[in-house]
Amino acid sequence: MSFSDGGFSCKSTTAAMSLPSRLLAKPIPRFLPLSPPYPSSGRPLLVLNPATNRASSSLSARVSLTTPVTTVGDTADAAMDAVQRRLMFEDECILVDENDHVVGHESKYNCHLMEKIESGNLLHRAFSVFLFNSKYELLLQQRSAAKVTFPLVWTNTCCSHPLYRESELIDENALGVRNAAQRKLLDELGIPAIDVPVDQFVPLGRMLYKAPSDGKWGEHELDYLLFIVRDVGAHPNPDEVADIRYVNREQLKELLRKADAGEEGLKLSPWFRLVVDNFLFKWWDHVEKGTLNEAADMKTIHKLA
Repeated sequence: MSFSDGGFSCKSTTAAMSLPSRLLAKPIPRFLPLSPPYPSSGRPLLVLNPATNRASSSLSARVSLTTPVTTVGDTADAAMDAVQRRLMFEDECILVDENDHVVGHESKYNCHLMEKIESGNLLHRAFSVFLFNSKYELLLQQRSAAKVTFPLVWTNTCCSHPLYRESELIDENALGVRNAAQRKLLDELGIPAIDVPVDQFVPLGRMLYKAPSDGKWGEHELDYLLFIVRDVGAHPNPDEVADIRYVNREQLKELLRKADAGEEGLKLSPWFRLVVDNFLFKWWDHVEKGTLNEAADMKTIHKLA
């Protein structure tokens, strides 16, 4: 689905993307507490090597080997896109409690099964990037039809998860989440890291929400809301993104109206709608004034439904 002056038109895209290799040669059992916290004060920024997607050093953690380990099914749904299937099993999300303390890790597959979410109260860390250009227009994306959760819905610039790897577990100044955001902007939208430096992301807040997708799949996330103002060139990966568009405030309000009226089959992601309804337009004022840091509140975790 793409935007045009007359409304929306449909298009479909397919492609494959390479997967990041895992950082941990010997995976730590799931659902185990990490000790000590990451990182120690003054720890330098860890940068992933683009050739290997590995951090510069191995993860150090102490775990109890007596803690039960959960397992994932041997195969994913037969109808699942091959790339999404591999990501579902290869990617390890960071499990947290409702105070955002890391309690372990679990596959992306299990983290998005509503049965697992409900039975195990699985809550994982996530992020949502809101990228504005120098005209203060917000870049939106339409999720690919191949996405397991919320296919073809429109949402903010980039939505994904920090993974259970050293460079993305750094809590200090949300550096791990910012590292993950930089990685996924390249993966999904082809925006190189040099165009979105990690120190340019402004974490404005955190929200906790739960949203079913289709009965089987859903989200239960503690979501970091990251804002950045940069002029970038985007080259979407069609396995992740069906379409993109910059919108100003009035264009976004028209998008909301069409979604509410059910026009043109337009749908918005639940997390994007929560941000729009609770924060976005007042934060947009700070984007235009250059005062984003004044709006930041990283102490509060907003529990939204």
